[in-house]
Amino acid sequence: MDFELSEDQRAFADTARQFAQAELAPHAAEWDAQGIFPREAICRAGELGFCGLYAPESAGGLALPRLDATLVFEELAAVDPSTTAFITIHNMATWMLGTWATDAVRAEWGEALTSGQKLASYCLTEPGAGSDAASIKTRAELVGNEYVINGSKAFISGAGSTDVLVLMARTGDAQSGAGGISAFAVPANLPGIHYGKKEEKMGWNSQPTRQISFDNVRIPANHLLGQEGEGFKIAMKGLDGGRINIATCSVGAAQGALQHAQRYMQDRKQFGKPIASFQALQFKLADMATELVAARQMVRLAASKLDAGARDASTYCAMAKRFATDVGFTVVNEALQLHGGYGYIREYPLERLLRDARVHQILEGTNEIMRVIIGRRMLDGDAPEVIR
Repeated sequence: MDFELSEDQRAFADTARQFAQAELAPHAAEWDAQGIFPREAICRAGELGFCGLYAPESAGGLALPRLDATLVFEELAAVDPSTTAFITIHNMATWMLGTWATDAVRAEWGEALTSGQKLASYCLTEPGAGSDAASIKTRAELVGNEYVINGSKAFISGAGSTDVLVLMARTGDAQSGAGGISAFAVPANLPGIHYGKKEEKMGWNSQPTRQISFDNVRIPANHLLGQEGEGFKIAMKGLDGGRINIATCSVGAAQGALQHAQRYMQDRKQFGKPIASFQALQFKLADMATELVAARQMVRLAASKLDAGARDASTYCAMAKRFATDVGFTVVNEALQLHGGYGYIREYPLERLLRDARVHQILEGTNEIMRVIIGRRMLDGDAPEVIR
């Protein structure tokens, strides 16, 4: 068991760190304050391969292991969790299209997405279907050589500013459950697609979030991803990786906050000496670092399980998502506390990191749902021996 990174992995992380400092750090606060979606910066990330990290080579992707992708996402998120989170969502949608699209659709969209020239949104959640994703009602009906789509999606990242929608819709009857869901690649500007207002959010302000409605939207039949009825399976495969991605964004945000706190403790003086000299604060920093390392290792373990196609990869992904997003938020919150009143003002990045990290405990399946997934598996007879 080797916990050390390879030279190639370190090179990916170093490149991501340099990109984050050059392209994200100078602008992240402005993007957050003004609600700017930084397409140009995301496109420049695509030039380095960051928009198609684990998409297949046939779609122009790098086909990296999920473990390697976490190294890139962590470095980006240490500076700007909001923009990084969108890049991870784009990677997930791009991987789905690159893996399951027909040759014609892959040829049209694959390299455009992996290069960052075009961007993708992932459309699963609906106004009445959040945690219960199998109950979605958006329908896609095959009429001749076209699918006709009707319904709505909610909380869609990038909606209104992206170019293609990876959409989950029901092709079976209303009682078909998960087995009646199919996946589609839908150009985002088709007639009948309408975008709702830009949501005003606590964080994640550098990416727009909107509701999308579909009114008799027509797409060619070859825009189906995989086979009819495979959509829920594709969605869940995507969410395993998505949970690792969001967990990694929390690790990155916490790492950035820890670095700010360590520097601040050495610079800030009270009672005639740096606050770093107070043992109580040293203990707090020690706990933050310890929990952050534990979260990082759990994320990397889950990524390795997913890369290996392990039987219980989904359970490990749920564990990593639950643990890392909780720990990440706590570490950022503690870092803000160490800054005192300065942590609460926008001159410092702590309050932005805190607002951005909070939603990670909600999306890609709430942490309560992660506990349901883990708990059900742990009730199986072999679980205590296998999950360890």
